[in-house]
Amino acid sequence: MEATSLRFATAARTLGDVARAGGLVVPSFRSPPRLVGVDRTLKRAPRPDGTVDVVVSVRLKGRPWVSVLADMIDGVLVTNGLTGPTAGAARTALWAAVEHDAGPDRAAERRPAWRRPGTAA
Repeated sequence: MEATSLRFATAARTLGDVARAGGLVVPSFRSPPRLVGVDRTLKRAPRPDGTVDVVVSVRLKGRPWVSVLADMIDGVLVTNGLTGPTAGAARTALWAAVEHDAGPDRAAERRPAWRRPGTAA
């Protein structure tokens, strides 16, 4: 299943919510990377107040959706400098938040079957 910009935006919001809830810095996400021929880039821009803005750019076109999600999750981990067990726990929480969207497109299975008014479910 290929990535789309709508799915990318939804995943960015979801990952941002989970990261923020865990006390992590949330990077900005964009697509595509400005550097030609790469799947993912990370850009850090120091601010005058001492904080750092981070932009994770991910290529969507021609890539499996699960690869895009993996790059986004790795971007959150790298942004926060997480390693070892802390990175593992964060990765697990981030994947849990988006795993419903990592597999095959099952939108039809999630929709209730149409029923005539007055019929039992």
